[in-house]
Amino acid sequence: MAQQRWVIKIGSALLTNDGQGVDLPRIQDWVAQMAKLQQSGIEIILVSSGAVAAGIKALGWSKRPTEMPLLQAAAAVGQASLVQQYQQFFNQHQLHSAQILLTHDDLSNRTRYLNARATLRALIEHSIVPIINENDTVVTDEIRFGDNDTLGALVANLVEADALIILTDQDGVFDADPRGNPNAKLIHRTKATDPMLLQVAGDGGELGRGGMITKIRAALLAARSGAATCIVGGRIEQVLTRLAAQEHLGTWLEPDTAPVAARKQWLAGHLRTKGQLCIDAGAVSAIKDQGKSLLAVGVKQVQGTFERGEAVSLMDPEGKLIAIGLSNYSSLECHKIAGISTEKFQQILGYVLDSELMHRDNLVIL
Repeated sequence: MAQQRWVIKIGSALLTNDGQGVDLPRIQDWVAQMAKLQQSGIEIILVSSGAVAAGIKALGWSKRPTEMPLLQAAAAVGQASLVQQYQQFFNQHQLHSAQILLTHDDLSNRTRYLNARATLRALIEHSIVPIINENDTVVTDEIRFGDNDTLGALVANLVEADALIILTDQDGVFDADPRGNPNAKLIHRTKATDPMLLQVAGDGGELGRGGMITKIRAALLAARSGAATCIVGGRIEQVLTRLAAQEHLGTWLEPDTAPVAARKQWLAGHLRTKGQLCIDAGAVSAIKDQGKSLLAVGVKQVQGTFERGEAVSLMDPEGKLIAIGLSNYSSLECHKIAGISTEKFQQILGYVLDSELMHRDNLVIL
């Protein structure tokens, strides 16, 4: 089941060889596989755990501390060396990588959501592999994702990934705990919403914060934008390239709805419009018939007060609601650039935030 865009999440236990220090040969092997996927046309976004665990090992601490400042210190030490190793290995395949540290606020605040999305889109378009981790050096328990499985799922939503691949220390999801039941059978494929999954999921180890239960919940999150999730053993030889070759490995958890329908449902359900943009017939046709973004030149009137990243309704010349989406400009800025071509933004505003007033990826036709 070849996919076009994969978010690949690698957990702490794998990266640090169950706490025995950063497993560089294994990281080098995963990078080589990711490079093959990228060269075959599959776009890769990497969500990597391991910063705290790597920092603990580097600092010579015998166990994971419980105090937040010490955890953040470990993350700061470990993140630097981990990303450096990734960059070195990707360079061996003539690939660039880029570090991105996110907090929950980055994806809940609409302006920062748009900024993160735009940055990731630019990296992907230039074949640069984003390496994403939670910003453990600044977050607190109140604002953290909780685990990188959740972060991986939210990134899958953010970039509209086809698949979330969660590499773990288990071969997949079993119908019973394989550590205590030799007759446990691997679940090869089911819906992410299958209630049986939560019943058979277990707890995580001491290095990571997430166990199988967080991976099941991550699959549910990923499914809301139409992404399938594969939970699979990261130590399986050539696991990523074999998945790309459609070999039956791990557990595939599929969404209930197709990606386009799921994306529309997710956006429509989460957007409360703060204003309206009345657009001309040409803009209506470009959006509805050609799947294009909204340009400022097609806007005839601006109503309401809204900020960059907030939801706005699009109305056709007859006053009919045709779509809603996230605006790349505030209402004040929209008043200034309505009916104006992008080339004149710099002259009128003094800057250009985006060439489109509303990007098609952040727009839902109703």
